[in-house]
Amino acid sequence: MPDFGIVSNFFLDIIDIIYVALIIGTIVVILLDNRNPVKTMAWLLVLIFLPIVGLIFYFFFGRNTRKERLISKRSLNRIMKRPMAEFLAQESFDFSGEPHQLIRLFEKTSQSLPYADNYLEIYTTGYTKLQSFIRELYKAKDHIHVEYYIFNDDAVGRLVRDVLIDKAREGVEVRVLHDDVGCWSVKKDFFEEMRGEGIEVRSFLKVRFPLFTSRVNYRNHRKIVVIDGKTGFVGGMNLADRYIQGFTWGIWRDTHLLIKGKAVYGLQTAFLMDWYFVDRTLLTSSRYFPKQESKGESLIQVVTSDPIGEWKEIMQGLAYAINNAKKYFYIQTPYFLPTESIMAALQTAALSGVDVRVMLPVKSDSKFTNFGSRSYLKDVVKAGVKVYFYKKGFLHSKLMVSDDMISTVGSTNMDFRSFENNFEVNAFIYNADVARKMKNIFLQDQKDSELLILKTWEQRPLLEKALESVIRVLSPLL
Repeated sequence: MPDFGIVSNFFLDIIDIIYVALIIGTIVVILLDNRNPVKTMAWLLVLIFLPIVGLIFYFFFGRNTRKERLISKRSLNRIMKRPMAEFLAQESFDFSGEPHQLIRLFEKTSQSLPYADNYLEIYTTGYTKLQSFIRELYKAKDHIHVEYYIFNDDAVGRLVRDVLIDKAREGVEVRVLHDDVGCWSVKKDFFEEMRGEGIEVRSFLKVRFPLFTSRVNYRNHRKIVVIDGKTGFVGGMNLADRYIQGFTWGIWRDTHLLIKGKAVYGLQTAFLMDWYFVDRTLLTSSRYFPKQESKGESLIQVVTSDPIGEWKEIMQGLAYAINNAKKYFYIQTPYFLPTESIMAALQTAALSGVDVRVMLPVKSDSKFTNFGSRSYLKDVVKAGVKVYFYKKGFLHSKLMVSDDMISTVGSTNMDFRSFENNFEVNAFIYNADVARKMKNIFLQDQKDSELLILKTWEQRPLLEKALESVIRVLSPLL
């Protein structure tokens, strides 16, 4: 008769060996991956001190799949053929100002083409953005391309869905791309109703068990709308009630743009590349890039970044812009978990006499991320950066402006996730009048904010500061 105690111990020993092998193997994989040393150290600490939790988190969120190619060079050239021709046909830009090197940087790293003479409107409330959005959708004659991280099944989402269905019934070609994780809570019936009306709907990087791997880590955070190739929307607002109604404790403060002109080619290119990525359908018809007349006076460059490419396009551009600011650099961001290069740029600019200001929400929609953000504030304030806490509600705006010359609005937060893991898009505007408008928006919000005083900040409870420091160690993983 077998000794079940011996058999049991034997299997336990096997499990221990497998467990140890998994831990060691995972550590070796992380080391050989040659990531950012800060991120590597964070993963190693989690695996060493919380091995079981660390393994689970690494399996879901940590594995590097950047070697996957977004789109072939040949396919990209086919999509870019018409935008490139229009770009080359433009009159020479006036590069007498400082931004020309930033423009060149984005051209080289992100293949982002600058287009002159664009018209632009700025929205700082969800209501004005939605009102304009619906109005422009109803003007569509040929096609509508919609791409959002969140497309909720609520009053706002259903309103937009119904407008899209109306346009599809009129014969307008409609495509909708939403992020799978961002819309986890949305029932299939919501999107199926659109499909039933002839709308093409796709989700970005579906996450389904057992394929529930690091795909959950690489999300499409972009907010892009293109109407007839002539009108575009980009910014920080998704399609959900809270972007209009806010919370019980305050408003939802955000920033979004409407663009008319050739810069819409940049938004169209980004959408068509994302569509190809999920649908493997290459859309290159010239009707997606129609001829356009001059609409305004703004030089605009639509810049994308993703976790797959060789460069960290938007992060590198922001670091360059901060380092080259002469008078001021103002930032609004809901989360502040800066990479080493951005942190050094902010500190260096402030120490050299540049007026650097960072505005954050005093209360966030994520307590964990909020604690992590606060752990960085002492380091920047000591260098001379002015930090403001927005008190009127939740500040979700991703607005940055510098020297009455450069401004940007988009989907990119000032954190590791946006810079390294997400698919993001920002419009960079090189126009003095627009920059002054953006600066005034910041200064108006500053009236509803409280300046962080270092002496008072350092007097906070020790437990609170300790919690922030612990979460800071994990900030590259957030």
